[in-house]
Order: sequence, then C-alpha cells, then structure tokens
Amino acid sequence: MKIDMHVHSKFSKRPSEWVLKRLGCPESFTEPIRLYHLAKKRGMSLVTITDHNCIDGCLEIAHLGDTFISEEVTTYLPEDRCKLHVVVYDIDEAIHREIQGLRENALELIPYLRQRRITHVLAHPLYSVNGKISIENVEKCLLLFKNFELNGARNGEQNRVLGLVCAALTPEELDKLQEKHGIEPPSPFPWKKSFTGGSDDHSSLTVALKHTLVEGAHDLEGFLKGVEEGNSKVVGFHSTPRTLARNIYSIAYQFYDEKFNLGKYVSSDLIFKFLDRFLHVEQVRSPHLLARFNSYWKHRMGSNGTSGKHDVWTVLRNETHRLIWDDPQFAEIFGKGAAQRSVLDEQWFRFVDTSANKVLFHFADHIAEGLSGANFLNAFHSLGSAGALYSLLAPYFAAYSIFSQDRIFGRKVQDRFIRKGPEAGNEISTAHFTDTFYEVNGVSGTLRMQVRAARRSGKKYAVLTCDAKNHAEEEGIRNFKPIGIYNLSVYPEQKLFYPPFLEMLNYCYEEGFTHIHSATPGPLGLAALGIARILKLPIVGTYHTALPQYARYVTDDSVIEKLMWRYIVWYYDQMDLIYVPSKATAKELAEKGVNPLKIRLFPRGVDVERFHPSKRNGLFDGVCKHPDGLKFLYVGRVSKEKNLELLVKVFKEIEQSGRKVNLVVVGDGPYREEMESILEGSSCVFTGYLEGEKLAAAYASCHLFVFPSTTDTFGNVVLEAQASGLPVIVTNCGGPQENMLPGVTGLVVNGNDERSLMEALEHFVQDPCALQTMGTAARAYVQTRSFDHAFKEAWQLYSEATTTKSDLDVPWGLFAGKAGLMNGNNVMSWMG
Repeated sequence: MKIDMHVHSKFSKRPSEWVLKRLGCPESFTEPIRLYHLAKKRGMSLVTITDHNCIDGCLEIAHLGDTFISEEVTTYLPEDRCKLHVVVYDIDEAIHREIQGLRENALELIPYLRQRRITHVLAHPLYSVNGKISIENVEKCLLLFKNFELNGARNGEQNRVLGLVCAALTPEELDKLQEKHGIEPPSPFPWKKSFTGGSDDHSSLTVALKHTLVEGAHDLEGFLKGVEEGNSKVVGFHSTPRTLARNIYSIAYQFYDEKFNLGKYVSSDLIFKFLDRFLHVEQVRSPHLLARFNSYWKHRMGSNGTSGKHDVWTVLRNETHRLIWDDPQFAEIFGKGAAQRSVLDEQWFRFVDTSANKVLFHFADHIAEGLSGANFLNAFHSLGSAGALYSLLAPYFAAYSIFSQDRIFGRKVQDRFIRKGPEAGNEISTAHFTDTFYEVNGVSGTLRMQVRAARRSGKKYAVLTCDAKNHAEEEGIRNFKPIGIYNLSVYPEQKLFYPPFLEMLNYCYEEGFTHIHSATPGPLGLAALGIARILKLPIVGTYHTALPQYARYVTDDSVIEKLMWRYIVWYYDQMDLIYVPSKATAKELAEKGVNPLKIRLFPRGVDVERFHPSKRNGLFDGVCKHPDGLKFLYVGRVSKEKNLELLVKVFKEIEQSGRKVNLVVVGDGPYREEMESILEGSSCVFTGYLEGEKLAAAYASCHLFVFPSTTDTFGNVVLEAQASGLPVIVTNCGGPQENMLPGVTGLVVNGNDERSLMEALEHFVQDPCALQTMGTAARAYVQTRSFDHAFKEAWQLYSEATTTKSDLDVPWGLFAGKAGLMNGNNVMSWMG
C-alpha cells in the first residue's frame, strides 16, 4: 500500500472549472475532494489530509471509501516552547478535540497518543519551525518519538543526516539521554526507529513526491502496523530550493487565480498561459489563436505595449514575451507543458533568472547613469523599481535561505552524533568573490597563488568572478558570464560587470560553501554580501585597495572621495571580519568609522621559489642605454595614482646630472603613453605586462626596486622584489613600508617628497655596496614569509568568523499581506 502521509488541503474552496473537468469531478466538489482525486491519480492506495490542527479537509472526503482522518498537530517542548509538528493518523472527531486540549505541551500529548495507540510521526524533525530547534531538543525528540518523517519538502541532506543519526543510536546512547533529560522512551527498544515519507505539499504540485510504502499491507490497519513495526519504506524524491520556490510562486498564483479568476485571461494572454504551465497542476487551458497572433505581432514589432514606460513590470512583461518566442525549451513547455517536476523546477528557475537578469541590467544601467551624471532622482526611481523586482525574486531568496539554514543545523547534528571529537565542525570551504580576477594587479596575482596553495593543502577554495571574455577553464576558478557591462566614463579602462545573482546563489548553495569572502566592494562584493545573508553564512572582506584615494586621483573631486569613504565604511561594517594587509590600513579604517573589533591583519606571503636571485640573466643588458649602470625597477600598474609623475621627475634630474642609471618599467596602464612621451630619449625601458619566468627574470636582472606609491595598502611587488634579492625604496604612506625592514632591506622615504626620493636613489648610486648588503638581507627577510605558510595562517582566520545573525529581510507583502499565506514574523511556518 502507498500513502502520501503528509499533504495539506490549505484552501477550503471550489476549484476552477478546468481542474474539475480535467479530473472528472462534479462542479460541486471542493478543494479537499480535488486533492483526493489527484492523490488517487498519482497512485496512492489510501488518501488522508494532514492540515494544521484541523480535520475539516478530511471530513469533506470521509464519505469516500478509501480515506481516513488525520491531522498535523502543533505542539511545544515546555522548557523553551520549541515548536514541533506531529502527524497523527486514523483518528476521529472526539480524539481530535482531546488532542487540541493537550497539544500545548508535548510531554503530555505524546504519552496520550501512546496510551491510545495512535500512530504518530514527528514531521520534518530537523526543521526549526519557530527558530528554537537545538541539539538538546533533538536529543529530547529521539527519546519522545519512535517514528520520524523523511520530508519531501526538505532537502535530501537533512533527511540523510536524520537517517544516519537514527542508525547510529545505541542502547548506551539512549540511556545517557534518558538520564540527562528525564524523558521515558516510547518503546523497549528506543534506539530502533521507523520512517515514513510525506510530500508536505501545499500547492498540489508535489502531491506524492515522497510517500510511504508498506509492502503486503492490504488495509489501513495493516499499513499502520507496518509503520509501527518498522516495515515501512520511504519512496520518492526530495526537494531542492528550486522546488520550494516554485511552490511559493504557485501558492501565490493559485490564490490570485481563485480571487480574481485569472483563468479568463489564459484564453487571451500569452503570459498567463505560460504561468499556468509552470504554476498550476494539470494545466489544460490554452490561449486562442487571436491571443497567439497578438502576442507574436507585439514581440516581432518590438512594442509589446511599452508606451515608453520603464517600470519593472513592463520590462518584465516584455522580456517574458521574448523568452517565450525565442527560447526553444520555453516554447515547448508553453505549447505542450512538461510532465516531470524536476524539469519544471529547473526551467522555471531559468525563466525567472533570465527575466530578472534582463530587468536588473536595465535598471542597473539607469542607476549607474543617474549617479554618474548626478541625476539622483532618476537613480532613486530606478532603485525603487529594482525593489519591486526584489519582491518578485523573494521566493528564491527565502527558499535558499531555509534550505541553507537546514543544512547548517544538519551539520551540527551530524557533528553531535556522528563526527564526534576535535575535528567535528572544522570543515571549512570558502567562496572568494572578486571583481578584478582577470586584471593585472596584486589582488588577482594573490588569488591565483591562493588557489594553488589551497590545492596543495587539500582545502576547498574557489574564486568566483565575472568577466565577459571566454577565459580558459581553470581548476578552482568559476567565471560567470555577466548580465551586462557598464563603462565608467571617468575611468575607461575600468568596467563594471553586473553579476547573475541567482546563478551565483545557486552555485554557492550547490557547492556547500561554509564561508563567503569578498575581495572587492564592487558588484561582485555586493553579490557576495547578498548571498552570505541569504545562505546565512559568515562573510569576511579584504580591504586591499584604497578606493577613495583612487577616486580622488581619477576625478580630482574631494566630494567623490567622501562619498566613496561612506560607502566603504558601510560595506565593510556588514562583514563579520575585515582582513587588512597592514597596520596602517587597519588604523585608517578605524579612524574612518569601521568597527576596529572586526579588523584582523591578514597574513600575506610570497613565492620564494619563483622569485629568486638565481633568475638573474642580464635580461636588459642589450636594451638599456647604460648596460653597466644601475637599473632602477618599477613593477605595477602604470597610472598616476601610483605617484609615477614624481618618479619621472626625479629620474630625469638624476640622469641629467650625468649619472649612468636606467629605469625599467614593467606593467601597463593609462599613464604609460604619457610617461613614455615624457621620458623619450632617456635611458628608460618599458616592457609592458610580464608574467611567469619573464617577470621573475626582470626582478632579478635589476639592482634596486622603487615604489613611490602612497595609496597601496600592501604592495605584493615589494615582497617579490626582495625575494629576488633587490633592496627596495617605499614611502612612509600605506602598507608597503610594513613589508620591509627600514635601513636593513631598503629605505623608507617621505610620501610625495621629491627631495626625499632623490636622496634615497643617490644613496645607492654613490654606495653600490649598500645594494649588495641590503639585497642579501632582503632575500633572508622574505624567506620567513613564504606563501604557503601565510596561506595556512590566513585559512585559520576563517574559523573566527561566526555565522551571521542577520535574518533575511524578505518583503513578503507581495504574497503574505494580500494572500494571507504566510506570517511575516515566521514566514515559513506554513511549510509544515
């Protein structure tokens, strides 16, 4: 016998005529009777409905021969009012009334059910109905209940953990729990548990998705006996966040269909037909030919009734029309429907994701244009419209949040009962978001090294980025195709890539990351923050680029710098921990208002094997104007914010004084063309961007590294130069000065001070022996800062970041306020 032992009628209403006709039901039939016919159609031997604390739905089908009365009882553990849902089977109206009088206290309700020999099952045991589930409460439930449900609305991982925990129980473990909690177990062998399956359906989309099978049972008595004796089998599939989200959309759509009779629009509106295919069970309504022609004409002519409007619903409607006509898979579902639930879940996700990406791109451009042009009114209007889109996406945000929270608690339960000991709960896996992975800078270089270090040490670590080019696939790197690109007019070399948020959210959930790391506060950083909040994961952020100062350099506008600082402070205050590359950076952030208790000094290292004095090969001897003269080296972005104008001026003065010196510039950037023009005819060599062994040889083949920047927060190149045996010259501003030993491995000069830089360079010109002494000391210094050692220390910092306490703030008004389906204080209480 097969029974879906956990399905809700939810609405006591008359179904739409098309549903009744499809199922062959009289028009007077109500929703519970429709569910009865649907369950029978899907192969169930007997049918029951388990509404919350209510048997009205069961009574409406009680006159049918193969039904029985059940309900889902809400009860509480008395100590902390932890809410439990207990499904009870084969009761009558009198027992229902007695249960309602006892249900406030689970320690009174469960003994009553045992005494009356009423089969009862703890529904979704590891799901926190009211946020009060805990390890101790799970222990109490293992004592109270013999039967547990593997819930079809929950994820497979949670059901797997429950099965593992129950299988691992021993008499000794149960004795300890009984002594700890003072609760008498339900049977002589309390470590032996039975399982049932139920779909926990609320939308009719997943009836019998998971159900209970008792082989050899011929009636209800035999079926329930099989459950009590542990002979039941759980059959079917588990849900995913996509399943839950589509159910939420379906509940809302069916509610509004009932309230406003949306069915009448299906015969004349393409979009309502499309929604019917995905969000209604047993779709049969079809738009007539005139509606199809009208939609096709609008789509091909490009009007779609926009009338110049740019509100979110108009844009969404237009994009929906395009998708239906242009995408073969959507067109097929529109024309024929799809029988498999998983296909509909996947394609509905793709439909919402694709539509939302189009709308997000549209409004993101409007916001960026409004802000860059100081047209704040238009920007705020677009932000308001984007808020409406957020409401539209809320079911996915809620679904992923719920499933992630279930997973987090499931891991805790598994650690308690299965993976005991010091290693329990220490499995860290990190998704590192960055906007600049494919750019040539210290951040991208460090991230690549971290990927390699993680691979060597067996850590689960992935870099997530967004770039429009088709880059070769690399292990540990996940590049998402952007939904759009915005070019900054004031900084043409820098582009903003709009990330596909739902795709990234799904990827992070599927990969099971435990921590989110944001390398940059740009669009990818905002995506990282949103994903961390939705998945309820700890998030850390690295501050390694002085964006406010760069903004001031680029725009020459102090107001822009102040606005950028406000954003930086806001963004990094959202982090659980903030990693900084230097004490100077930590001090600066704290002075600007960032919480100093969150700030940690992030260990950084250098590849001491790749950068080595032995790589010296005379690379520039044939191209430098003075082959025997000293070679000053600069490596990095060739841009004004690196203070290269000062280096140009000082170098020209030294050269004009008769010194036979050379300047080698490795890198590229917006200042290169101008810099080459100013230094034309001088002993300066521009190599462009170098990497790998060529870069290592460039370091080792020079004599002195010069880094005049006052805005760098760390300066990887300073460590690379010292590893190559070069003394360094850095400024007393920012982080680079903390990556050398003043007077031992190089010199520290005053920032933006021409004379100070001149004196430092002259010092080495006049005393070549200092080059050798400090170069040797530089190599010895960085050998204590190997990258693998720094990575190990940095990885340990993740354990300090705790799971975010912020609850997901979902604007449920779209569904809850009007439809009355969910409670805003406990949005998912309806789930079971």
